[in-house]
Amino acid sequence: MAYKIIASQCTVCGACEFECPTAAIKMKGDMYVIDAKKCVECVGHFDAPQCVAVCPVPKTCVKA
Repeated sequence: MAYKIIASQCTVCGACEFECPTAAIKMKGDMYVIDAKKCVECVGHFDAPQCVAVCPVPKTCVKA
């Protein structure tokens, strides 16, 4: 299962994009989105999803 970004809570800080090991997070228009086909929840790369770990707004990166 992939993660998604709650657009109404996202501050567009960009922290998550640079931490994603599979480049699943990209800017689309004026908002960041997570490509569900690329998101592996950081399995095999980190112990926890990095988008969740670095996001300054709690519960903005959530399981889809």
